[in-house]
Amino acid sequence: MNRIGFILKVKEHLIEEYKDHHRHVWPEMLEALKGAGWHNYSLFMRPDGLLFGYFETPGTLEEAVAAMETTEVNGRWQALMAPYFELPPGARPDQMLVELEEVFHLS
Repeated sequence: MNRIGFILKVKEHLIEEYKDHHRHVWPEMLEALKGAGWHNYSLFMRPDGLLFGYFETPGTLEEAVAAMETTEVNGRWQALMAPYFELPPGARPDQMLVELEEVFHLS
């Protein structure tokens, strides 16, 4: 299992709305993530909106994102989430994940 860390930036004035969406993630989105191999998925956020995501997957970040792209629910979720992030116009959040290099792990 590979451990994946990534960052994104949530717009500061939309942080509370973003958090609310994640308190109520659609059940079909949760099932799609599990089906696409996303395990132990967590999101952490600084007060300024810098978001750190972590999940475990059998493959790479690119493979995990590609597996989600095959699901209809992911397109709807990405469209809903796009306005919350500091992204180039027309970009989807799942296309802008900045993968971080793991430099230490204690198991």
